[in-house]
Amino acid sequence: MTLTEVLVVVIILAVLAFIFLPNYVSNRSHPAYRAQCVTNLKQIGLAYFVWAGDHNDKYPMQVSVTNGGTMELANGRNAWINFFVMSNELNRPKVLICPLDAKSILATNFGRGFNNSNISYFVGLNADRDYSRMFLSGDDNFEIGGVSVKSGVLELPTNISIAWADTRHELCGNIVFADGSVQQLNTETLQQALEQFGIATNCLAIP
Repeated sequence: MTLTEVLVVVIILAVLAFIFLPNYVSNRSHPAYRAQCVTNLKQIGLAYFVWAGDHNDKYPMQVSVTNGGTMELANGRNAWINFFVMSNELNRPKVLICPLDAKSILATNFGRGFNNSNISYFVGLNADRDYSRMFLSGDDNFEIGGVSVKSGVLELPTNISIAWADTRHELCGNIVFADGSVQQLNTETLQQALEQFGIATNCLAIP
């Protein structure tokens, strides 16, 4: 390849980057996508509250399987089951996908084949309405020590160093708390929220 050909390739790549990179950045920061994620989590929080209203103010993770809950199935591989048992309250699986989550797949229904790949949001396994600042659900793109968390149970002691992976809301994320409120947190406020749980360790099911 001649020097001229190399220069042509470099120029083409620069032009493509100029065209597509700004679109990528602006899409990730677009207020509509952030607003949709917040709306999803508000609906999820409401679904939990409605479900709890029919189960002695307990969330699915606090209720035995024999009584319609998910207590014995509380692990990351089964994160989807916590949303499955609330399918009547959620109405449609679309609310379980963050619009900026490129890895999850939109399910058409809660029937056969619905699983963790259809979910963008974690499940707060210890969430309790008596502890309003505990994490009930939210974006699951966490990093611990610079490493993205994997599917499974994530134990979060209050002194752990946690951050958002830069894959969705530009180093921010959305959390729905056990009282049903939804907040967008950056890494600093995420750490502060973790310290306000009310218990030493909170466990999250990462789909």
